[in-house]
Amino acid sequence: MLKDSSLITISPDIMSGTPVFAGTRVPVQTLWDYLKAGESINDFLDGFPTVTKEQVIQVLEEAGKHIFGQVA
Repeated sequence: MLKDSSLITISPDIMSGTPVFAGTRVPVQTLWDYLKAGESINDFLDGFPTVTKEQVIQVLEEAGKHIFGQVA
């Protein structure tokens, strides 16, 4: 899927293997937690400035492809 891609990194050396946005120490799960709580993408980005809006959009698009079987 997205593991060790330009979007998500999973490494035992970073956050004990928790999937994070590539180039950061921000867990991808945190984005889902924000969205589940009704927060906006901008709220998430304000809290985690090392993550770019482009990264968030790409991760959401990739997740949608896997969930809904969409092909770009």
